[in-house]
Amino acid sequence: MRIGMMADTYKPHISGITNYIDLNKRHLEKAGHDVYVFTFSEPEHEDDEPRVIRSPGLPLADTGFYLSLRYSREAKKLLQTMDVVHVHHPFLSGRLALHYCRPLHIPVVFTNHTRYDLYAQAYLPMLPEEVSDGLLQAYMPSFCDAVDLVISPSPGMEKILRQLDVESHIEIIPNGVELQRYFEAEPLSREEYGFSETDILLVYSGRLAPEKNLEFLLQAFSGVAQALDNVSLLILGSGTRKQDLEEYARDIGVSKRVYFTGMIPYDKIPGYLAMCDAFVTASVTEVHPLSVVEAMGAGLPVMGIHSPGVGDSVEDGISGFLSTEDLPAFTAKLTRLCLDRDLRQKLGEAARQASTKYAIERTTQIMLEHYNQLVYNFRPRQRRWEVRLRGLLERFRG
Repeated sequence: MRIGMMADTYKPHISGITNYIDLNKRHLEKAGHDVYVFTFSEPEHEDDEPRVIRSPGLPLADTGFYLSLRYSREAKKLLQTMDVVHVHHPFLSGRLALHYCRPLHIPVVFTNHTRYDLYAQAYLPMLPEEVSDGLLQAYMPSFCDAVDLVISPSPGMEKILRQLDVESHIEIIPNGVELQRYFEAEPLSREEYGFSETDILLVYSGRLAPEKNLEFLLQAFSGVAQALDNVSLLILGSGTRKQDLEEYARDIGVSKRVYFTGMIPYDKIPGYLAMCDAFVTASVTEVHPLSVVEAMGAGLPVMGIHSPGVGDSVEDGISGFLSTEDLPAFTAKLTRLCLDRDLRQKLGEAARQASTKYAIERTTQIMLEHYNQLVYNFRPRQRRWEVRLRGLLERFRG
């Protein structure tokens, strides 16, 4: 099968979506399929992996995204040879998928990876919430109606789409994780990093961006640090807020207990997680947080906030703790987690077991079944002479 993944941005930009595409591409290729990634970048970019097709675009500041309303002629021709296309951003890539693929009866799949409502509030604070929600309610229902399969990675995200008036059928398929590397991870040496075996290490892994609610996390950690002198927080990752967050940690007096590692190579993350005692996140914008599932695979209990994504992955009191977005409540639960080693171990074991349903082998097979069904359903239409003729005309027109 020829599968086209369509995204507004791809590596080297780092995000949950680029990681998802990379991981699924590798596993689908391992299963014998040809997977192409169609995206935008500057013309001179060179890739270290096959079948990444880039069309020129204008960079949007330093976001990693590029603006373009069309693919190159070569990219368009290649896209129109796919058996199925899978869209990961609904706006630029989504419209191009409908424009280029629907006339040729190539099935279009869309996965909604992002809380666009909350991202708008984080990145466009001058835009009233009613306006951003109204724009999404005007766009998302019609776009979801136009594609052939809508996928939500979590039940919580399905509810958000319904609140945006999306009425299309939605399949819930979680994002997969290569769990074996986390199950088998060897912890890094605490001694090399200046920690002892009696220290309690909390860890956050992800982008340092406005929507991740990291000031709240630092405030909660400050409360824990005042009560316990052997607790430290590791923040793995980089992003636009790194310098601001380092300054904020100094301002609230926890800079000596918070360690900003910067960007960590992806293959090193399992060792860092295995070295720690619990994973912490205060984000409420997640759809299906891979970093949380990875931490669970490494045997860490998770401290998070009741919200779509995190709340779908973590069971309060079973695989971790969930709190309201209330600082005293979050801090109290986090303190309890730090105080009780036996409880951390019990929750961590349950978290590892719960993570198994997100194994990439399982989720890839589920996705392939949907791809195959769509291709089978569309084949009679693809054989019609008028469709084949239209396809030839599209290719000659460029």
